[in-house]
Order: sequence, then C-alpha cells, then structure tokens
Amino acid sequence: VYSKCGFSELYSWQRQRKTKKEFCLHDGPPYANGDAHVGHALNKILKDITNRFHMMRDYVVHYVPGWDCHGLPIELKALSECEEDDLSPMEIRQKAKEFAEKVIEKQKSAFIRWGIMANWDNCYHTFDKKYEAKQLHIFHQMFDKGYVYQDYKPVFWSPSTNTALAEAELEYNQQHVSRSVYIKFPLLKPPPKLSSVIDGLPAVNLIIWTTQAWTIPANQAVCYMPNSEYSIVKCTNTGEHFIIASDRVQSTAALLDTQFDVISTFKGTDFENGMCSHPTIPGKQSPLLPANHVTMSKGTGLVHTAPAHGMEDYGVASHHQLPMDCLVDEKGRFTEAAGSELQKKAVLDEGNEAVIQMLHGAKNLLKEEKFVHSYPYDWRTKKPVIIRASKQWFIDTANLKSAAQEALKKVKCVPASGMNRMLEMLDRRTFWCISRQRRWGVPIPVFYHKTTGNPLINKKSIENIIKVVEQHGSDGWWTLPIEQLLSSDALAKADSHDINDYIQGQDVLDIWFDSGTSWAHVLEDAGITADLYLEGKDQLGGWFQSSLLTSVATQKKAPYKTLVVHGFTLGEKGEKMSKSIGNVVDPDVVINGGNDHSTEPPYGADILRWWVAESNVFTEVLIGPAVLNSAREDINKLRNTLRFLLGNLASFNPETDSIPTSDMYLIDQYILHLLHGYATKVTQAYKEYDYGKVIRLLEAFHTRELSSFYFSIVKDRLYCEEEKDPKRRSCQTALAAVLDTMVRSFAPILPHLAEEVFQYLPYRKESDSVFRSGWMNTSPVWKKPGLEEAVEGACAMRDAFLGSIAGKNALEYQVVLVIEPGLLFELMEVLQHEECSSTSQLNEIMMASQTTLLTEVPREMATDDIIEGTFLINLEGGDIREESTYKVMVLPVAKLKCLRCRRYTADSTETPCARCREILNGK
Repeated sequence: VYSKCGFSELYSWQRQRKTKKEFCLHDGPPYANGDAHVGHALNKILKDITNRFHMMRDYVVHYVPGWDCHGLPIELKALSECEEDDLSPMEIRQKAKEFAEKVIEKQKSAFIRWGIMANWDNCYHTFDKKYEAKQLHIFHQMFDKGYVYQDYKPVFWSPSTNTALAEAELEYNQQHVSRSVYIKFPLLKPPPKLSSVIDGLPAVNLIIWTTQAWTIPANQAVCYMPNSEYSIVKCTNTGEHFIIASDRVQSTAALLDTQFDVISTFKGTDFENGMCSHPTIPGKQSPLLPANHVTMSKGTGLVHTAPAHGMEDYGVASHHQLPMDCLVDEKGRFTEAAGSELQKKAVLDEGNEAVIQMLHGAKNLLKEEKFVHSYPYDWRTKKPVIIRASKQWFIDTANLKSAAQEALKKVKCVPASGMNRMLEMLDRRTFWCISRQRRWGVPIPVFYHKTTGNPLINKKSIENIIKVVEQHGSDGWWTLPIEQLLSSDALAKADSHDINDYIQGQDVLDIWFDSGTSWAHVLEDAGITADLYLEGKDQLGGWFQSSLLTSVATQKKAPYKTLVVHGFTLGEKGEKMSKSIGNVVDPDVVINGGNDHSTEPPYGADILRWWVAESNVFTEVLIGPAVLNSAREDINKLRNTLRFLLGNLASFNPETDSIPTSDMYLIDQYILHLLHGYATKVTQAYKEYDYGKVIRLLEAFHTRELSSFYFSIVKDRLYCEEEKDPKRRSCQTALAAVLDTMVRSFAPILPHLAEEVFQYLPYRKESDSVFRSGWMNTSPVWKKPGLEEAVEGACAMRDAFLGSIAGKNALEYQVVLVIEPGLLFELMEVLQHEECSSTSQLNEIMMASQTTLLTEVPREMATDDIIEGTFLINLEGGDIREESTYKVMVLPVAKLKCLRCRRYTADSTETPCARCREILNGK
C-alpha cells in the first residue's frame, strides 16, 4: 500500500496544489538521544492525523519535522560509548554529533513506518549551520533589547553533571526523603522592642526548621513574617526559652515531645534590629529580617536564610545587601571556604551528615527526622539537584512576562486548562538561566578578560560570531583562532584593545533556547505563524514557553495560534512504564511483532494509530496487550463492514448505475440521511482535535446503523433481486456513498486501511487515492429529517415483533400491523403501497416473510396475542407532537419456504416463489 499509493510523495504533491488555504503545524523537535518510543508515537501520530485531515480539506499543509540535537543527554550517551578519557572539546562535539545523527536516522525510519506524512529529505536539525546562526541572531536581538544579562545568583544545579539547569529541565519526585532538622539559633542581641521582656530571662533561642541542613554553613539571616504573631515560650522539659510563631507553638511542642508555656506574644515587626548567633560558626552573626515568603503552614514561622542556596533567600539578600558567598563547588561539594571539617564533602551525602553532627556538637540540634516531600530532580539523570549561586547568563523573563501574557490572550488552548497552567508557570518565572557548562551546544558568544574576568559582548562581537557560524557552524568557536572570532570593531568597544587579553567563554546555550528558537528558522523564513503547536503537557513549561518568550521578545507576538496539549503514556493499569516491571511497550514490536509472535503478535501500524486516536489523549494515555488486542478487534469489525460494502458493490459503477436520491428506496434515503449527520459530526470532532470522538462516532455508525440495522434489512434485495433491478441499484447507490464517506472519515487515522480499500474498489480508476481526492462530500439532498419519523415508527413495531419471537427466524412469520387512521398510518402507507406484501419497503424493515397493514383488527383474528404500543411523532420541528397507537399481530406463515430467497412465500417446496421465478425467467 505504501508504495502503490505514493505515501512518500504525498507531502510534496500536496505542497504543489494551488489553493489559498494553508495550515501550518510546527513540529516540536524530539530529542535525538534514543530509540523511538510510544510517547513519540502518541505525539507524531496525533500530528499526522491533524495534517491529513487538513490536507483532505483542501489546505496546503506546512509541516517540517525536526530534531533537538544538542545538550547534555546526547553528550553523556556519546561519551558512554567511548573508551577514551580526557577528550578535547572538539572530540566531545564530534562524538556527540555522530551519536545524534545515528539516532535521527533510526527515529526517522520509525516515523515513516508509522505513516507520518512529511518530506523526510527536508527536516531541520538544531546542529545545522543555518539553524545555529538563526539561533544566535535571536540571541543578538534579545541582547540588544536588554533581555539577556549576566549575573551571580542561585540557580538549579546538577552535581551529577556539573551544570546549571532551567526550571523546564526539572521533574519533581513526590517521594523524596530528606533529613529535616529543628535547630536553635541563639538570640545574641534582643530586638529593642522586646528587650523589656527578654532581659530578665536566661538564654533565648529562635527555632528554625529546614530540610536542607547542608545549607546552614551559608546562613546569613533568619527571616520572619512582619504581620504574624510570635510567642516567647518556656519548655516544660528543659526550662529553655524559645521564640516561634504563635500558630506553630502546639505543633512544634508536640513534635519535640514536650509542652510550651507561653510567656509573651508580640507582632513580627517587633523583631526589627535583633541579631542571632550562627549555630555552627562561632563569632558569626545572623540578623533578623522581614520577608513575605515566610509561611505558617509548616516549620516554626522562622526561616533560615542562605542567599547562595535559595531563590527567596537571594531576594532578601539583594534587598539588605547581605553576602551571597557560595560554599559549594560545581560538583556539589563543600569548598575550602566552608572549613576543613566540610571541605570536599558532597552536600547531599556526607557533607549533610557532617553539618548535622556539627549542630549536635554545638548543642543546637533539637530534633532530626525523615521528611517525605516533593523535591527537584534532574529530568535526564533522575538525580536530585541543589540550588547553588554562580555566575550565569539569564533572560529577564520578569520584563517579558506582561507582554507574553498579553500575547497568550490571542492563543487558543486545547484543553483550556492547559492555558491556566501555562500562565501560572509563566507568572512564577522571574528569570531563565540560559547558560550551560558543557561542550555540545551553541556557544554563548562572549569573551572574557583574562585578568579581570569582565565579559566582552556587544553588537559587533555577536554579529561577527553569527557570520562565523554561518560559514563554519558552531564548531568554529573551538577550532578557529581568536583573531577570526573577535573582530576589531568589537574590540574597539572593549575595556582593553589588546586581543591577547581575551579568551572565549566555554558555556553553551540552554537546549530550551535551542529548540525555543525553531520558529525563527522554520516559520520566520517562510513568513508564516504556526496555526498549531501540539505537544505533551510537560511542554507547557518547556518548548511552548521558550518559544513564546523568544518570539515575544523579538517579534512581539506568540509564534502559534493554537496549542494542543496531550498527556503521557502509561501502562494499561495506569502505572509508569519500567523495564523492571516489564510493561514497556516498544512501538516497533507493536507493528512488527516480537521474537515470539504468540505473545507479541504483529499488529501493524494502523492499530498503533487507532490506539492513539481512540485514547483520551488530554489525560494520561494507557497502552498494553489488552488495549492493543481491543484495538485489533475493533479494526477487524470495521474491516468486516468494509468487506460487506466492497463485496456488494461488484459490477456497480456509480457513474452509470446510480439511482437519483428522490427515486431511491426510502430506507436507502434514510441511511443517506444518517450518513449526512455522521459526516457533519465527524468533521466537527476533527476540527476540535477530538479524535476519540471520531472513533466513537465511526464505531456507532458502522456497528449499530450499518451492521446491526441496515445490512440485515437489505440483504434480500442485494442477494435476490435481479442484478440491475432499480431496487438493488438503489441499495448499491447508498452503499457506494456509505463506503466513500466512511473511508474518508477514518482516512486521517487509518491511512493504510483507507488506501487498501481504494485499491479494491470495483470501479477504481488507476489514479484514485483517498488522500488526493478530498474530504467527505455529502449532498444536502441527503438530509431528510422527515424520513426519521417513518423509519423509526416502523422500527418500533419491528422491535415489538422481533421481541415477541425471542430470537427465532423472523422469516417464519407474517406480521399484521394495525394502526388507527392518522399520521403514523399515513407514514407506514408510504412504505407499504398495498395492504399485504412480501416485497414492500415496510416488509423489508419488518424482516418477515409478509407484512399486512390495516386500520382495524379483523374479526376472525384472536386478540390474545396482540402486542400494543404507542409512537410519538414530532411535527414542525418538534413543536407539535402526535401520539399514535399501534397493534402488532404475529402469525405463522401460510406458505412454504422458497429454495432461492429462503422466504416463506412459495406455493411448493420444489419451485421458487413468484418473485424469484420472475427473476430467473428474466435471466
């Protein structure tokens, strides 16, 4: 099917069409660090369904697949395959690029096998020269506008990989266990407003609580909430005096297994000008300072403040000009400045233990306990991170925030809750750390003075680096002499004009900046804004946001019009996928089967695509053997329906054999009416990206309306009437319309099956392709709501008849319908034409051997077995209703079984019935 139907040329074909409508889905680049997995399948197939729908709706689709190729995970995987140590930056970069290129080819092959429509010879890669240059161009614009700056402040830091991280590179472990401690901070200098109370007391200590004891050596202050109430208490066990928040007195006492007697209470503002002694460093003082980030929900209402290791702490330090010295190196170990007891000890391990022992030795440790809480982890290494102050490059998102929020007002988000989440994350983000201490990436175009360390970066220096990258790629930063990198124009604006005084920086740009500028490379050059970005919910704080910020900063608008946000893939029981659990689903195995086909059968690509479409993708998406088996059963049922349609269209040509709609059997017109409604609902579901609803509508239509109802009714007409009889042609006209409409309706989801059906059309032309011939084309004349009353009325009586014979063969009975004069009788009369008939449209619906329509019960008929019922008819759009009563009488057939049509309408078992004899004689 793939080669016969030109799948590989389809994207290029549709790009050449002359149409004014264009649809652009910008591809969020998958990371080139491993094999394609079911998360990729979910994402890529959703995009492909969307693109194929729009293409069939006569849009020219703009879709350029891409890959995110830089960054630490690729660098680490490349190095893990290498036996050499101590590689040069260029050796690391070369190995990383080779690794990424191999992964891209493997992932690309998988995407093609899934049926993803694209020009696979025209993809974007973030390591391409042109892409890297465009990225630096965006950096240049943001630098010129003052959004990019260098600063010393606390950032998330990964000790396992020695680099700064952005918020988007974190995941939170809800079950992280910390060693939380309650610590005494001795009050060295009582606040003036409390001196009258405290002066007469022995030593007074403030109690603080922290889950990160290792940060205590870096303490510079203790913070309080100005508007809260605090208490001076006496411990009944030890007689010691403490100060804590009044709201936390009882809970803290209970946790310390004691009781506190409250001596005095006061407002937080009374702490002003107080001073504590540092709990582990003799002679060091910690001032008491007000802060709005102090909460009363946990802890003691007094917060230990280490500016080098906390975002809020940094804000307090900036306001009060506190020292921000960091005592932790890039490997997450205490430095020499932390003292000999701590030097070179890892802060998350033995360093933390050492600090706790120091507190214990100083008799300032009140209690230690395990505390389970949410804690940030590096999403790549799955290891905990720390917050550590260092000199980094940042984007000032605080100044971009209002413009970004305004831009989002013009963006639609599906589901709408995703937009609320994105706005919340954007509101919390005050800066974006964009520097990474690695080698595999695009360099931050900055030079540093060898002596002073001052940065040299200006308009001229960046412009020259962009030219270098356009010609040599980012490798030029490491391979070319500084004379080619640092232009004389840039040097003329520097503190020193001697080029030998400078060295190029070694940091690279955050990969979220890498991918977040993809719009500039893919869309800006084409002069378009993306109609759609479609990614997982993790991208609300990732690619969606980085793309927004870079676009708003440089072109004052969002790069997208709509966001569609899907969930993550989980095992079929709702658990995370894990090799140890054994529930990892490999899409390649799903399609081609595993080593043992009895346990891992080959399902094919369309079952994978069906799974994507039928899932509730806006929540978590489950997959496993049971889910896939169910999908296979669903498609097999659909295939059976398609076989019936194809088989009964043999020798039929819609161009020459179709019957005008007005001349068709009413039941055939009725199915076209239902088909019209089906097509309208399916189209709307596609427009709303609700592909699960498309599947539900499809299954309901082909199982209930077709297989269970229409097909069972028309078989006699199809199998027993003369081949070219208008009654049979009427049915075939409806079947051809049903087949064409239904196949087009599921083609975006099941492209292989759709094209397979077109290959087997009896009237197929050589050039026919479902994707090259447009969307569903329903006629307005098909819509006949008035028919519903007639058919549904007949079906109500048929159900009463079939219910009375309890599964027996309906052909063994004749039915008498008695309806009082009125609208229902008139509707049935249209279907019957004569009082008693075995070939009428009404009898076809009843599925009996013969149906009689009367206005009253004949005297000779017994009334014991009469089934009575009522049917409500809606008139004039439902404003007027008429209730009609009917009676159904079921009688044994009076004639014999016809050997040809199997109805009980023959006079002899040896000869066919009158209808069949007429047909046979005609032949």
